Amino acid sequence: MPTVPAITESRPTRRIVTIGAVSFLNSRPLLEGLIDVPGVRVRTAVPAALPGALARGEVDVAQLPIVDVWRGGQSLTIVSDACIASEAETLTVRVFSRVPPDRVTRLVADPDSHTSVVLAQVLWRELYGRQLVLRPPGPEADGADAVLLIGDKVVTDAPRGFGFEVDLGGAWRHLTGLPFVFAIWAGAADRDWSELAAALSHCRDRGVSRAAEIAESAGPEHGWPVPLARRYLCQTLRYTLTPDMRSGMARFFDLATRHRLLPR
Repeated sequence: MPTVPAITESRPTRRIVTIGAVSFLNSRPLLEGLIDVPGVRVRTAVPAALPGALARGEVDVAQLPIVDVWRGGQSLTIVSDACIASEAETLTVRVFSRVPPDRVTRLVADPDSHTSVVLAQVLWRELYGRQLVLRPPGPEADGADAVLLIGDKVVTDAPRGFGFEVDLGGAWRHLTGLPFVFAIWAGAADRDWSELAAALSHCRDRGVSRAAEIAESAGPEHGWPVPLARRYLCQTLRYTLTPDMRSGMARFFDLATRHRLLPR
């Protein structure tokens, strides 16, 4: 097996590079062997916590929700072609609704999410002509029509009492015919990340090649049945930022800015 590239710097004393990664099962193939890369330390958190960690200097590079990369503007750069994406359905980015989707007006937004909250609003405006009223979780949200959930809990702790479900990746594919990118490695634009980019791509390639094994070992750790974890990591998700993925990102940013959900 090839050796994972080490991260070096020209300084007399090597600086540890701290990586902020998504704590869900979906990121595990991207982290394969990363903890063993010399000069790298890995911290995990839910997606919505990673932009703040990067801004505060707690991590040097993070798997950022793509809306936060957009908001970062010229201060951030994409570090690697490794990403978390889907061609269509995601299994783990879903709106659960008590009413048909075209009648939803109030949505309880998962606090773990940034990108999916904006994506839901884009989809409802484009597909149903509705502007969603967002509500945080809590007692005041009890009367909401629907709830948006992301991550492992969609599988391990799916809500009950909802008659309708919309997978946002599938809805995006229906709307645009394009894949959707949820998170990408990003860091400060004024630093050279070329060595780290090579290590991240190498770990991604190794993780994708071992996705079935990762599903068997990490799936139960995250509360997933192994067969579903294997389908998720091996068939549902994509981990390379291809030209089609970039086209999907560009279309999303165009729609989100047009609807004034993201700054121009």
